[in-house]
Amino acid sequence: MTDPAPDDAITERIPVVPAPRAEPSLGRSSSVMALGSLASRVTGFLRQVALFTVLGATVLNDSYTLSNTLPNIVYELLIGGALSSMMIPLLVRAQREDPDGGEAYTRKLITLAGAALLLATAAGLLAAPLLTRLYLGGQPSSTADPELATTLAYMLLPQIFFYGLGALLGAVLNSRGSFGAFGWAPVLNNVVVLAVVGVYLVVPEEAQLLVLGVGTTLGIAAQTLVLLPAARRVGFRYRPQWGWDPRLTRAAGLGAWAVVYVLIGQAGLVVTTRVATGSDAGAFAIYTNAWLLLQVPYGVLGVSLLTALMPRMSRAAAEGRTGDVAADLGLGGRLASVLLVPISVLLTVFGGAVGVALFGLRAGNLDGATQLGAALAVSAFGLLPFAFTMLQARVFYALTAHRTATFVQLCVVVTKIPLMLACPLLLPAEDVVLGLSAANSAAFVVGAVIGQLLLRRMLGRVPTGVVLGTAGRCLLAAAAGMLLAAGLIALLAAGPLAGLAPIARAWAEIGVAIVVGGPVTVLVMRLIGVDEVRVVGERLERLVDRGKSRRGTGR
Repeated sequence: MTDPAPDDAITERIPVVPAPRAEPSLGRSSSVMALGSLASRVTGFLRQVALFTVLGATVLNDSYTLSNTLPNIVYELLIGGALSSMMIPLLVRAQREDPDGGEAYTRKLITLAGAALLLATAAGLLAAPLLTRLYLGGQPSSTADPELATTLAYMLLPQIFFYGLGALLGAVLNSRGSFGAFGWAPVLNNVVVLAVVGVYLVVPEEAQLLVLGVGTTLGIAAQTLVLLPAARRVGFRYRPQWGWDPRLTRAAGLGAWAVVYVLIGQAGLVVTTRVATGSDAGAFAIYTNAWLLLQVPYGVLGVSLLTALMPRMSRAAAEGRTGDVAADLGLGGRLASVLLVPISVLLTVFGGAVGVALFGLRAGNLDGATQLGAALAVSAFGLLPFAFTMLQARVFYALTAHRTATFVQLCVVVTKIPLMLACPLLLPAEDVVLGLSAANSAAFVVGAVIGQLLLRRMLGRVPTGVVLGTAGRCLLAAAAGMLLAAGLIALLAAGPLAGLAPIARAWAEIGVAIVVGGPVTVLVMRLIGVDEVRVVGERLERLVDRGKSRRGTGR
C-alpha cells in the first residue's frame, strides 16, 4: 500500500479544515489511564497470586489455565489493544465527517459486531472438545486433564462475547477522549475473581469447579457491562441499528485481519501449550503466570501511554501529518524505555526473589514459586521489545496498515515456534519452562526490529537512533543501580539475611533493590543525560497532586 506523506499542499489545506474534536491532554489522559491501570494490575496481580496459592502448580491449575487460554488470547487481541486500535481510526473519521458525529455508524458497527461475537462464542462452545484436543495434541497429558479442561472450557468460553463487546465500547470511549472507565473496568473483574477464590475455599468440593468456571466468566461480564454507563456519560446512546454503511466494509476487512492475527497467535500458543504440558506438572501455569507478571509494569505504564496516544496518532494520520505520527512513535519509545528498562533489569537480577516473595506464600508452592521467579528472570529482557511491538502496532493501525501489523505478528510467531520446539530437546524437563519463557521474549525482539524497519519504509524518517540511545543509557543506569544492590545483598548474606525464612529473605532482597538500586538508577540517569526521566518525574508528581486534590475536595 502507499501511505500518505505530508507535503506543502496538505500543509496549506490544514488551517481551513473545520476544527476537529478537541485533543485530550496526553498528560491528563495517560495519568487517568495510569491510575486505572495501576489499580487494575495490582488487583490483577493479587488475583493471580490468590489463584496460584489456592490451586498451586497442579494438574487443576494447568487445566484451568489451558481452558482460559482462548478467552485470554481474545483479551490480548481485543481489550489488550489490537481490535480497539483498529476501530479507533474508523470511529474518529466518522466523528469528523458525519453530520451526526458518527452516531449511526457507531450503532451499526456495534450491532453487527455484537451479532458476529455471539456467533463466534456459540461456535467456540460447540468446538470446546476439539479446542482442548488441539492444545493437548489429542493425547492425555501428564500435566493437564483433557476432560477437566473441556468442562472448564464450557464455562469460560462465553467470555469471548463480553471481551469483544468491551473492546468495542472501549474504542467508542477512547475515540471520544474518555479513558477513565476503560482503564478502571478490569478492577471490577479482579475483585469478582478474588471473591470467587474466597467462595471456592468454603464450598463443598463437588461445587468448586462450578464456582471457579462460572465465577471467572461473571468477572469478565461485570468488566464489560460497567462500560455502558460510561458510554452514556460521553453522549453515546446505544440502540440496535441494523443496516449497512459502505464504510462497514472496511471495518469488516479489519475484523478479518483481526481474525488472522488471532489465528497466528493461536498457532504459537498451541505449540507453547503442548510443549509446556509435556514437561513438569504446573509448567504451563508457571509460564503463563510469569508472562502475566512480566506484563504488569507494561500494563501500568505502557498501556496508559499508548491508549492516550492512539486517538492523537489516528487524527494525525487521517490528516496526512505523518511527521507527527513519527514524533509520537519516538515519544512513546523514549518514555517506554525510561519506565520499563529499569524494571527489566530489576527482574533479571532479582526475578528469583520476586517469584518466591509473591507466589511462595504456601509452603507447598515454594518450588513452583522458585521456578516461576527463574522464568521471570530469563525472560525480563523481552519487556521493552514487547512494549515496542505494541507501540508499533498502534502506529500501523493509525495508518490503516493492518496487513503490516499482522505480518509482524507472523514474524513473531515464526521465530517463537522453532525455539520452543527445541526446548525439550536441549533442556531437562524441569527447565523447559525457562526455555519457553526466554523464547517468547526473543521472538518479541525480532518483532520489534522488523516492525521498526517497516515503519521506516512507511513514514520515512523515524527516531530509531534516539530511542535506542535513550534505552541504552537507561540500561547502563539500571545495571549500575541493581548491581550495587546485589553487591550489598551479598555482603549481608552471611549476616542479617542468613537466618531469615525464604519468603522473608526474598522480601528483604526486593526491599534492598528498590531502596538502594532505585535511587541510584535515577541519579545515574540524570548524570548521563536521560532527559525523559525529568518528564516522567513531573508527570508522576502531577498524578500524585491530582490524587491529593481529589481527596481534599471529597471527589
